[in-house]
Amino acid sequence: MGFSEDNLKGFILALLSSLFIGASFIIKKKGLRRAAAASGVRAGIGGFSYLLEPLWWLGMITMIIGEIANCVAYAFAPAVLVTPLGALSIIVSAVLAQFILNEKLQQLGILGCVMCIAGSVVIVIHAPQEHPITSVQEICSMATQPAFLLYVASVIVLVFILIFHFAPQCGHSNVLVFTGICSLMGSLSVNHLNQ
Repeated sequence: MGFSEDNLKGFILALLSSLFIGASFIIKKKGLRRAAAASGVRAGIGGFSYLLEPLWWLGMITMIIGEIANCVAYAFAPAVLVTPLGALSIIVSAVLAQFILNEKLQQLGILGCVMCIAGSVVIVIHAPQEHPITSVQEICSMATQPAFLLYVASVIVLVFILIFHFAPQCGHSNVLVFTGICSLMGSLSVNHLNQ
């Protein structure tokens, strides 16, 4: 995929978005901790003192700026370029948590960060060129292709299995169940029609 001026703008906005969003989680958590220390009541058990904490509000504003930058990035660059860069906010959060919140990043966390970076780079480098859809008939034609319909059916079956079989049994102790449900459902919203 060639990097036009618009693609470069979208790429930069997506990177800035990841930085702002990743930092916002850390700022908000710092604000939550400060509010809990001041009031003695954590937000997780019904405390609302964090709403009076300026640091929490700074984190919220930082997140809003990041989300706006992300939306604007989609106006300049295709989704296959912008979306993978969203994973970089995880890296920003993990690194900042280690330095600001004194949370230790374990070896599996480091491996996850490396995989996020590698995956984002591979997807951005090898992203297919998008072509504009010109009619509703073109969308219907692509949405009724046998490969796409098989994919949708497979995802729906897997989601139902995860929801009704695995979630009640091990969902409370294994985050992969709910991560799988969210990822599978999210994959249906990604633009699979552009091939």
